[in-house]
Amino acid sequence: MTSNCDACVNYVYDEDYECYCCLVNLDEDEMYRFLSGTQSECPYFRLDDEYAVVRHQI
Repeated sequence: MTSNCDACVNYVYDEDYECYCCLVNLDEDEMYRFLSGTQSECPYFRLDDEYAVVRHQI
């Protein structure tokens, strides 16, 4: 299963660049795997579930 960056908590809108950017700083090896497409899913993916706190309070 591949992760979708649009649903990740680390994928945020940067007002300075006026585009969405990933907050995770990848090292050289991770960036190579990402750009070459050899890695099938992001190890830093976390679902942006805005209702998780509400469910935890119930």
